[in-house]
Amino acid sequence: MGVERLRVLREFADRGTVAEVARALSMTPSAVSQQLKVLAREAGVALLEPDGRRVRLTDAGRALVVRADDVLAAMERAAAEMALYRRSPRGRVRVALFPSGAALLLPRVLAALAGSGVEVTARDEDVPPTEVPRLLADYDVVLTHRDERASSIAGPRVHATVLMREPIDVVVPPGHRLADHGAVVPAELAEETWLSVRGGFPVDDVLRSIATVTGVQPRIAQRLNDFLVIEELVASGYGVALMPRFSVRHPELAVLRLAGVRSARLYELATRPHAESRPAIATVLNAFRTAAGAVTASDLPTHQTH
Repeated sequence: MGVERLRVLREFADRGTVAEVARALSMTPSAVSQQLKVLAREAGVALLEPDGRRVRLTDAGRALVVRADDVLAAMERAAAEMALYRRSPRGRVRVALFPSGAALLLPRVLAALAGSGVEVTARDEDVPPTEVPRLLADYDVVLTHRDERASSIAGPRVHATVLMREPIDVVVPPGHRLADHGAVVPAELAEETWLSVRGGFPVDDVLRSIATVTGVQPRIAQRLNDFLVIEELVASGYGVALMPRFSVRHPELAVLRLAGVRSARLYELATRPHAESRPAIATVLNAFRTAAGAVTASDLPTHQTH
């Protein structure tokens, strides 16, 4: 079975349609279909089956995708070994990050990589953890976040490692009845108006935990995924919010620890299996680990809790 045809099959598994594969690989749809037909003949078994007006992978096709990952990873390891002979990691590494994680870590990562010969091309991608695997079709490394009680996204086609833990706190405006409390319990928040993020993200998971503890459905005035906007709305008196500790920047907000509920998010680095065998990717992953260590060892956040 040809390596390039296995690559086409993996792209189909990642992208779901022949048209999307064609766009990603700069091929025509008919050329993609032809490559998949040839691969099926080489495998001696049907790899695709009708699914309405489209096609989908058969059980055999899905099994072959996992093996295709192994073959392509082996090819990448071979390329990596050759890179080692050239003494230093070099090349471009594509990285996707959620925005608040990018603001916290990316400057440190880029500083660590300066002069290394490794170029990072970064892009913000704010998606729930369940959607991270599809990002690996376009990125070498994905920095994602999840509620600490949620399962890891690791699987047969995704390698994931926890990078750091960040507590999620309650922020209230100046003059709020709880502003001088060092910590609050869920019962004290039952009647508040909330400014939250979209569903599926760690902050919303914690808010749902508060609802479970109090038995009161939270009154959510706005759902926004930009923490700077949330901070401004809280400071203006439009509600209270849950925010990751290291994202709080507004100098007037009171930051309160949340007691009685597990409230933190985990940063995870996701790659294809064996991706770290490539020196350039390993260098980027190590830069993220160093950056995360510096953050958790420092005095962040600079804005103190009241």
